[in-house]
Amino acid sequence: MLDRYALKLLRPAIETTARQAWRIGLTADTATLIGFGFGMAAAGLVASGHVLLAVVPLILNRALDGLDGALARLSRVTDRGAFLDIGLDFVFYAAIPLAFAICDPAANALAAAVLLAAFLGTGTSFLAFAVIAEKRGLKSTAYPSKSFYYLGGLTEGTETILCFLAMCLWPAHFAGIAMFYAALCCVTTATRLIAGWHMFGADEKR
Repeated sequence: MLDRYALKLLRPAIETTARQAWRIGLTADTATLIGFGFGMAAAGLVASGHVLLAVVPLILNRALDGLDGALARLSRVTDRGAFLDIGLDFVFYAAIPLAFAICDPAANALAAAVLLAAFLGTGTSFLAFAVIAEKRGLKSTAYPSKSFYYLGGLTEGTETILCFLAMCLWPAHFAGIAMFYAALCCVTTATRLIAGWHMFGADEKR
């Protein structure tokens, strides 16, 4: 829901940083991999109980996730890069709730499991829609810079990182935050399934 506004707000800074990074030889794929490394470092810090320290690598992970797309547009957007980007993003999204479960299984394991199940719904509905949209040659007008059809929803990347930051800042409330966000993810999954049902079924009723 917030991604398009966050992207619009941050685009000038991202593009300026991308041009500077491009001049020193940083490529989109390298930025993706470094960002993933920061994401896994954040998960490791959470799992080991150093939850507050995870805030910095979490932010760096998201910053590089925005930077890699801008770098790709400066050179050449590739299918390999898009695949790497989205694949590693979903691994990162799963790693943070799992890390909280490892940190305190008694308090966090159930809520982490519920959130991971909710992420499965948002992830599969997102990717399934993108696959069929690509097959039909559809393009997203809301996110024209994306290399695939980016179907929005109530819980997108911006909301997810805000959720993760809230968990790191108030770890004692992880279970409540996770359950609340899981409910929002269920709403997102439902709206995406309904959108796909109507959009892909429209021409089949003729």
